[in-house]
Amino acid sequence: MNNKKIELLQTYLSLYIDHHKVLNGLEGPDSPYVILDVRNAPAQVKQDQIKGAIAMPAKDLTEHLSELDKSKQYVVYDWTGGTTLGKAALLILLSNGFEAYELAGALEGWKGMHLPIEKI
Repeated sequence: MNNKKIELLQTYLSLYIDHHKVLNGLEGPDSPYVILDVRNAPAQVKQDQIKGAIAMPAKDLTEHLSELDKSKQYVVYDWTGGTTLGKAALLILLSNGFEAYELAGALEGWKGMHLPIEKI
């Protein structure tokens, strides 16, 4: 029974990527990461985003898959880790052959650690 729990937990954790791993990966000119802000809200509601993120609402993601580069690793984020838009976007990307992760802690965690954001 514990082996099944461990396997489930390992699978669950493999869906997430750490803030610092993403931030360190973005520092070089050939970053493997593309950050997607998948929040379904207009800019005036969002007000800010992770620096360099591309706004691509989860509800529209399927329509824009042809614009994405399969050689990149996509990092999606939502408002908080408890919301489902990041998970829905992750499911779409993984189901369509992209390498993708959900940002651990979402935007709330990124901002809580005072990592780079930009106004929209």
